[in-house]
Amino acid sequence: MPNIVEEFNDYRERMNDKILSDNNKVIKRIFNLDTNAYLEGALDIKTKELLGLVASAVLRCDDCVKYHLETSYREGLTKEEVVEALSIATLVGGTIVIPHLRRAYEFWDALEQQG
Repeated sequence: MPNIVEEFNDYRERMNDKILSDNNKVIKRIFNLDTNAYLEGALDIKTKELLGLVASAVLRCDDCVKYHLETSYREGLTKEEVVEALSIATLVGGTIVIPHLRRAYEFWDALEQQG
């Protein structure tokens, strides 16, 4: 059975390395800004990850949803907290978000199985 978490992370790392190796200043700055935006600040990391998760689901970016799910899992968020955030995303985004919600549940289950 394929490990969807491992496959996603391997692909993401490989492609990010390739993109960053082009040494484009704008792209590097965007990556850096993204990294720094999710650091502890006035909001804690868990809150920022849930905000990122909701925005990603509403914008229907599966890769982004997976990234924020994994970070949320590593930060110790519970399934209940994540599902509540995803329920807000589905409410705001409408029924078009439901396919992304399905994939989010699948990915969260894979995270839990992997431990």
